[in-house]
Amino acid sequence: MNAFIFGLGFSSQAAVRALRIGSQNVNVEGTVRTTEKAERLRREGITAHVFDGASAGATLGPSLRNASHVIFSIAPGADGDPALIHHRTDLDAAKNLQWLCYYSTVGVYGDFGGEWIDESAPLVPRNERSDRRVLAEQAWRDYAAERGVPLAILRLAGIYGPGRSTFDKLRDGTARRVVKPGQVFNRIHVEDIGRVTALAADARLDGTFNLADDEPAPPQDLVTLAAGMMGVEPPPVTAFDDAEMTPMQRSFYADNKRVSNAAIKQALGIELLYPNYRKALDAIWETTK
Repeated sequence: MNAFIFGLGFSSQAAVRALRIGSQNVNVEGTVRTTEKAERLRREGITAHVFDGASAGATLGPSLRNASHVIFSIAPGADGDPALIHHRTDLDAAKNLQWLCYYSTVGVYGDFGGEWIDESAPLVPRNERSDRRVLAEQAWRDYAAERGVPLAILRLAGIYGPGRSTFDKLRDGTARRVVKPGQVFNRIHVEDIGRVTALAADARLDGTFNLADDEPAPPQDLVTLAAGMMGVEPPPVTAFDDAEMTPMQRSFYADNKRVSNAAIKQALGIELLYPNYRKALDAIWETTK
């Protein structure tokens, strides 16, 4: 397997770890936005190319043309997906291309008033970020159909894990307990993203799947639990209407839904490593306390 990843960030680095655990015969390369990040990843044994999304990457063409599996973990811009805009010719020249994967978001669904939904739900995104994701999903479906290769679109819920969790926010003083009655969010542990990606790559999974935990929950519940585990006082409760938020922060609360993950579990024959926030926080705490 020659895997190439556009966007070697938090989630896709978990995918790198899972791909390497699953097979000794895996070569992984990918992109980052800066030379400094590229150098750091190279020291960790990952060949990283600089690609800022604004223009074609100078060095990645040969590696992409040699790829068998390509994963896209870059947010689309106003003009579309940067990888498809700047490196379609290289993808077209990838003669051994066997599988594509696109990391999208459950934000494409919009608001369902807290009801359970699955992949058959209509897409009614509530902000420009999610509008762009809907368009990017379709662009990759069209490309995969033209190439005749399978494409897995993974719609990710809120991502957390070691180094990016409620514990970190409590430590740096940014955690808040903002309460909007009836509001829930799904989440997904980063190691579940990595594991599912590796299994999907091995199976050359095709289709669109939600990747979210089993138990959507109010955001303040995580803060209360994490504070108790740390032995600190949780921040005071703030009503949503009274909370000071940026427009982007407030936009997340416009969507209220419970996202089913039944399809991905059935497709791969798995259960999640971290099916709810309690198990996830327990594991994160063990690695960071």
